[in-house]
Amino acid sequence: MPWRGHNQMFKKIIDFWHKKMADQNTAGQDLLNLVDRQKMPGHIAIIMDGNGRWAQRRGLPRAAGHRAGVESLREVIKLCCELNIQVLTVYAFSTENWKRPQDEVNILMGLLVEYINKEINELHQNGVRINPIGRVGDLPRPAVEALIKAVKLTRENKTLILNVALNYGGRTEIIDAVRAIAADVKVGSLKPGQIDTDIVSSYLYTAGQPDPDLLIRPSADFRISNFLLWQLAYTEFWFTSTLWPDFRRSHLLQALVDFQRRERRFGGLK
Repeated sequence: MPWRGHNQMFKKIIDFWHKKMADQNTAGQDLLNLVDRQKMPGHIAIIMDGNGRWAQRRGLPRAAGHRAGVESLREVIKLCCELNIQVLTVYAFSTENWKRPQDEVNILMGLLVEYINKEINELHQNGVRINPIGRVGDLPRPAVEALIKAVKLTRENKTLILNVALNYGGRTEIIDAVRAIAADVKVGSLKPGQIDTDIVSSYLYTAGQPDPDLLIRPSADFRISNFLLWQLAYTEFWFTSTLWPDFRRSHLLQALVDFQRRERRFGGLK
């Protein structure tokens, strides 16, 4: 009898999750029908937040949350490819994240290498170009080597540019740009009077790319956390209380539908 009770309980749990996934798929299809393919954002940026809280609520180690977040990233990349989004930028590891416990940092770096090794062939086949941004050279050697391999393999791909922000900070990016500009002014290849917004943009990690049209932040935190400070000047923000490991294509579609209903003025009047 006890085992029969356990089996019935597990069956109820499985049935619940099957129904939940079916409901999400139905909602996703309904939202997909509302998306205007002619008004898609060219560049989406996402702060992948909430992994630790997701794990904590389930009594799991934080590493379990980071691992669960990989599935969300996989779904988002796939949908961006389907919808012909040009650029997707994801905030994976900030310059401030080094302050976390060393064990967690080691797990994150290991998960990065594992993700690249496991996903790179499929990403390549789907036309995704991997573009790390940040002070990537300061990452552990295995991570740097895996990223170099991924960049070389995917550099000719055209479907989607995937910017992976690693050891990234918005202020650090601006500092690096200012230093590079100052160096060029010093040697005479750039005149101070030439410096404008376009020039500054050309010295950023995202040089040559459009600024984000849409920023998505899960986990109910209403801040940008030192992310793309220059590039977000006229970006539309979309926040959700959903934690990143629970973020699915239906959430991205909801963000897109909301984005397309907004009127963007870029500081002017229509």
